[in-house]
Amino acid sequence: MSGQRSTAARAVVVLQARVGSARLPGKVLAEIAGQSILGHCIRRLVAANVGEVIVATTTRPEDAAVVAEATRYGVRAVRGPVEDVLGRFVQAISDWEGAYVFRATADNPVVDVDAPGRVLKVLEGGADYCVEEGLPVGAAVEGMRTTALRDAAAVARTPYDREHVTPYLRHQPARFRVCPLPAPPECYRPHLRLTVDTREDLSYVKSLLEHAGAGERLVPLREVIALADRYTAWPGVA
Repeated sequence: MSGQRSTAARAVVVLQARVGSARLPGKVLAEIAGQSILGHCIRRLVAANVGEVIVATTTRPEDAAVVAEATRYGVRAVRGPVEDVLGRFVQAISDWEGAYVFRATADNPVVDVDAPGRVLKVLEGGADYCVEEGLPVGAAVEGMRTTALRDAAAVARTPYDREHVTPYLRHQPARFRVCPLPAPPECYRPHLRLTVDTREDLSYVKSLLEHAGAGERLVPLREVIALADRYTAWPGVA
């Protein structure tokens, strides 16, 4: 994949990824339907067409594999701190002069292609931070003003705030305008888990996406939801 910089260039999408994982090491490079989870994330976020996708990984030696995979899918990677993910994000956007930044994570191979566009409208309406509520776990992205992210990085001090990037933004209502957005009715499924955190998650999401033919196309989230509704009726599934 090449030429992924959006002509719209209204935002930049920072996709955090690293090989290390306490529960499922190497999951971002695990294969589903012939592509890595990281590859699925990149393809879907590029298709959202809100702006450039940048993979933010760590300086650990094993994350050279993440850089190589990002390059294979036509996006650039930036390497930064291991635990200070907020600092890593600010480093990734060091040359970004636009108004908005999206945060995505590379354990979500079914991130909703349309979510960034919906969130962007809320940001353009004056929000400092927005995330959709009610999407399946792993389908959402977080959107924020570039200035708000940089302000948070300048003052956030706790390890929790630094590791999870957006808590400081979300928990300072006097400083930042936080505007949650209800998920579209056809995608509202808050109890459906489409993220990959465990081996069981990987098996489940792999079954859904391979059944949907995700190796050949970008499967719409609503289609994955419909498959999940029928999942227990598939042959061989208890």
